[in-house]
Amino acid sequence: MKIENNATVRFHYTVAEVGHPPSESSRDREPLQVVVGSGQIIPGLEAALLGREAGERFEVTVEPDQAYGDRREDMTQRLPKKYFGGQRLSAGDQVVLQTRSGPRAVSVIKVGVSVVDVDLNHPMAGKTLNFDIEVIEVGPGKASDAEAGPDAADDAGN
Repeated sequence: MKIENNATVRFHYTVAEVGHPPSESSRDREPLQVVVGSGQIIPGLEAALLGREAGERFEVTVEPDQAYGDRREDMTQRLPKKYFGGQRLSAGDQVVLQTRSGPRAVSVIKVGVSVVDVDLNHPMAGKTLNFDIEVIEVGPGKASDAEAGPDAADDAGN
């Protein structure tokens, strides 16, 4: 069965910024499962999966406009330390904050006495990414798969 929109796909991935070693991989855990066309993964990776079949292994390069977008310098914010729940913080840390719209990953830029400067850009924003993909399984999609599937926002580059 070829991958098409609404197909349920299980795959392993390794992702690296161009010219750098891999930054993340699923190969030491269960494959990622998504419903293609549901927006669970970045658009460039979703497009690269279309037409593939179980057992295929391939590499794809995804430009920022089809991944996490361009890095925006205006995406920084100064927050009171109380929002970090007493965590020990230092510049470069990745932290998940609870917001009104759900959890949000941020990067710590600077830690002051009572405030923390954070970068709200996705850590891979503005980066061209190389993916090594191995399609494990392809099956028909079901409406419940998109709802119950893993939140791939931070997996497979989303």
